[in-house]
Amino acid sequence: MFRKSNLSLSVLFLFTIHLTGCAGSSPGMDRKQQVETFGCEANPTGNPIGGGEGYRDIFTHGDFTVKNADELLTALKQARPGQVIFVPDGVKIDLSAYHDIKIPGGVTLAGTRGLKGSVGALIFTKRKKGTLFVSAGENIRITGLRFKGPYSGRVSDEFNAYFIRLNHYGAEIDNCEIYNFNAAAISVSIGAMKVYIHHNYIHHCQQDGGGYGVSANSSDVHIIANKFDYCRHHIASSGSPGAGYEAAWNFVGPHATSHNFDVHGGRDRGDGTDIAGDWFDIHHNTFLSSRYHVGIRGTPCQIAKIHHNWFTAPSAKRVFSGKNTKIYRNVYGPDKKLEE
Repeated sequence: MFRKSNLSLSVLFLFTIHLTGCAGSSPGMDRKQQVETFGCEANPTGNPIGGGEGYRDIFTHGDFTVKNADELLTALKQARPGQVIFVPDGVKIDLSAYHDIKIPGGVTLAGTRGLKGSVGALIFTKRKKGTLFVSAGENIRITGLRFKGPYSGRVSDEFNAYFIRLNHYGAEIDNCEIYNFNAAAISVSIGAMKVYIHHNYIHHCQQDGGGYGVSANSSDVHIIANKFDYCRHHIASSGSPGAGYEAAWNFVGPHATSHNFDVHGGRDRGDGTDIAGDWFDIHHNTFLSSRYHVGIRGTPCQIAKIHHNWFTAPSAKRVFSGKNTKIYRNVYGPDKKLEE
């Protein structure tokens, strides 16, 4: 497939379904026919959780085809909005000599992860500190590739690595494997609106004091149908006023060094408030960790809703939060005991 639309088919599909606990139904279906679901297994997106084999929205060529660092950097300088930079299967690109590489607005960086057994081309860095990529304009997309950072462990004063910093409207990252960026894989800044992070496998981001799969600090981040494992916090937020994210149909593996989804409060920021962001909607996720699943360390200005998840740990270890949090219609433990 060769498309120049930034917004993928799977995300467009998400706009057409009702996100209240009845997944996989058409907008016109009688509500009596809808089936209530819990956890990520019902997955209404039409693509596999974590991407890879079975993912349908895959590029097979582009306006530029690159096979090494020089070709990639040249293409990024030349590409214009609507164009695709394609990295073929089997290619390995070492970007250890570079940091803060700009992806221009409207440009897609694509590979073949999931196509006929392809694991996707590998782009990697051994650089110990800094950020590999940054958005340089609106509506960038990264899809179908693998990105490997320099360090998979928890404790090290040498390493402080990030995969990408998103600063602009309309960014989309999908069907990628992103790992070994110990500080954070994907960092979404306050001004980045309409950000979609979906169908990725994100793992081994474990830095003590950092270690975020997704650091979502804007007010409009949607984290859908990803697979997470071996992160300190798989999803985190600074909890600054206005911050908010939706996390839905994600599979959260058993290996975490702290609670799985996190929101900081004013005490963490030292700003003299108890504010923990604005809104959060955490639904239809499956959590395998024995640690706390969700931690909201303050009071959201509007509301945090936590519903239709499957928490495999006992209910006593499910969530801790302040006020303005509604926890309802979740199931707990291996027997999926429903609690209102």
